[in-house]
This record gives sequence, structure tokens and C-alpha cells, in this order.
Amino acid sequence: MFSYQAPADLLKDRIILVTGAGDGIGREAALQYAAHGATVVLLGKTQEKLDQVYDQIEAAGYPQAAIVPMNLDVATEHDYIELSNTLYQEFGRLDGILHNASIIGVRTPIENFDPVIWNQVMQVNVNAPFLLTQTLMPLIMVSEDASIIFTTSSVGRKGKAYWGAYAVSKFATEGLMQVLADEVENLPNIRVNAINPGATRTNMRAFAYPGENPESIPAPKEIMPLYLYLMGPDSKDTQGQSLDAQG
Repeated sequence: MFSYQAPADLLKDRIILVTGAGDGIGREAALQYAAHGATVVLLGKTQEKLDQVYDQIEAAGYPQAAIVPMNLDVATEHDYIELSNTLYQEFGRLDGILHNASIIGVRTPIENFDPVIWNQVMQVNVNAPFLLTQTLMPLIMVSEDASIIFTTSSVGRKGKAYWGAYAVSKFATEGLMQVLADEVENLPNIRVNAINPGATRTNMRAFAYPGENPESIPAPKEIMPLYLYLMGPDSKDTQGQSLDAQG
């Protein structure tokens, strides 16, 4: 596991957007960011799940979160602009984005891959993070210390049979992260990196590996040290890196 002990006030007064915040790694990251002082903007497609995370944050006495129901599969440029305007009016800036939301699609040979599912995976895993980042960059730019984190995968570094659109989308994610990191390299207030969470006990993992014993792999909370490190000021000099949460 990545070793890091986050100070209790690591993210005090920061505004952080987390996509896919209703479940799995996104949910845990949102809770951890809130526990360390951040006002978390919870973005996800299922209102009920977001409400549960919101209530848990409130019950714990952490800074009050905000909820943004958005289905990245069908969100339009207008939706992203509206989100940016809302965040600007509410907070005036954004100190962090965790691009966590992803879908697997199906695991099947390329020759059999359904083009509709292919496009859906690309939309959620690549196009949505691109559009979200592009639209929110003006809010990131005015932050004194901002971090943008993308979510990658081992199959986005070395392709594996049958991982199809998911693997290709993660190769694209690596590229998007590297290009953006290079573009902001001379801006001391913005850093851009990626996290490979590794095998983690989530519903998506269970879907991909139905025969796996979930107790044999780490729970989301166990991989949070890297998520906290990259979002906080201690990672100020880390730029353009693709890091393993369990490495």
C-alpha cells in the first residue's frame, strides 16, 4: 500500500469535486476528503446514493457537502457549463477534482465488441472527464493550490485481451493526464496526476470478477492514503505521475 499519514486538517477549507461519489471508491474518497476538512461536491447519477453520502457527512459533523446529480453518459456541454456556473456562484473556485466515475462495459473480444457499448464507455471514461476538466479549469485556475486526479488502470498501461473499450479508455486517460500536466507544468498552483486503485472491493470489481472472493482484496478505505496525498498540499511537487494506490 502507498504509505502516507494525512494530517487531520489536510484539506481544511478546500472545495473538492468527486465524480462517481455515490458508491465504491468515490464514496470513500468523498468521506475521507470531508473528514479532513474539505467541502465536497458529490457528483453522480443516482440521487439516492448521493443523499446517503451527504447524510453520512452531515451526521459526522464534517463541512456540509453539495450534491450534483449528473449522468455522465448523456450529459451535454450545456450541463457542464451550468455546473461550472453553479459552482462559481456558490464557491468562486475549485481546489480539486477527483475523476473517479468509470464503467467497464463488457469484456469480450474486439471483433465482437458492440459499438454502442464502446461509445458509451468512451463517453463516461474519457469524454466526460475531458469536458468536465475543460469547463471547470477557470475555477481551478483561481485556486491557490489545486489538484486534478484521474483514475487509471493496469490495463491502461499494458493492454489485456477482452478488456476492450475499458482498457482503451484508460490508455486515453493516461494520455489526457499527461498532456494536461505538461500544459500546466509552469503553473505552480495546479498539479495533475493519475491513480491506479488496483484490485479493490467494489461493485465494479465484482462485476468484472464474479468468481473472486471480495474479502481477498482491499476495501476502498485501505487505498485512501494516495487519494489524500495527491489531493493535499504535500504532493505540490508531484506532476504528471501515474501512481499505484497499492504499489
